[in-house]
Amino acid sequence: MTTLRSVSLIGVPTDIGAGERGASMGPEALRVADLTKALRSHGVDVVDRGNLSGPPNPWLPPVDGYRHLSEVVAWNQVTHDAIYAELKAGRMPIMLGGDHCLGIGSVSAVARHCRDTGKKLRILWLDAHADFNTSKLTPSGNVHGMPVACLCGFGPQELIEIGGQVPAISPKWVRQIGIRSVDAGEKRFVHEQDLEVFDMRYIDEMGMRHTMELALATLDANTHLHVSFDVDFLDPSIAPGVGTTVPGGPTYREAHLCMEMIANTGYMGSLDIVELNPALDLQNRTAKVSVDLIESLFGKSTLMRK
Repeated sequence: MTTLRSVSLIGVPTDIGAGERGASMGPEALRVADLTKALRSHGVDVVDRGNLSGPPNPWLPPVDGYRHLSEVVAWNQVTHDAIYAELKAGRMPIMLGGDHCLGIGSVSAVARHCRDTGKKLRILWLDAHADFNTSKLTPSGNVHGMPVACLCGFGPQELIEIGGQVPAISPKWVRQIGIRSVDAGEKRFVHEQDLEVFDMRYIDEMGMRHTMELALATLDANTHLHVSFDVDFLDPSIAPGVGTTVPGGPTYREAHLCMEMIANTGYMGSLDIVELNPALDLQNRTAKVSVDLIESLFGKSTLMRK
């Protein structure tokens, strides 16, 4: 186990890659839900770096299969630079999104840091969606459905080369958990690229404990564990404040077990929290649940056994 770390919160207030407005308010909702105080209660040194800035959302239709490509590139570039700077300074970055297209900037920065330091990388993608669309496969052109594909080198040049190496990651480093909504063409592509997906049927059959044991298998002290937490991973009954709700997600207890098992490894080195949309929420409930789960990632446990 590593010692409790120095954490930097980085707000990225944009819904540039989403199909619904409002994720731009996510960072503030997490702050209102007292994320900083919650982390400090677990002995974590927290610095809130405030919000990054980038172009406004023009809310236009897709061009050549992508919506708002130049704006998406701009936001991901500033995200990459901010996350990379924190890692270089020996701090753990927590990206407060924003929509999930920002995973491109965030994960490419983490991958770059791992190349610098000779570390292996494992990415846990907690999500209802595989996010493995391309301009040819996407029904919408929304880039928040494409980050994993872009990170694996399938996407527009400007996006796939942000971290300085194409592809930024190998599909072998990714474990997707909670998946339950995948487009038909995207499903074929996921199989072709051999992504490791623990979908909801797998979790139903095998349980969250077995799922997480496999997802976390073979980690060691030379592995950087990155967690990309899309709030739509959760069942909408506990987390209604997202633009892309899909029924049948992990329950409150399953989600906590997932987070506690990640915490137990001691290897988490960076975190994204994305797709929180306060405009669709009920009294900031989804932000509060998210903060609660993030506490479990930092060692809060109901464990009463000796």
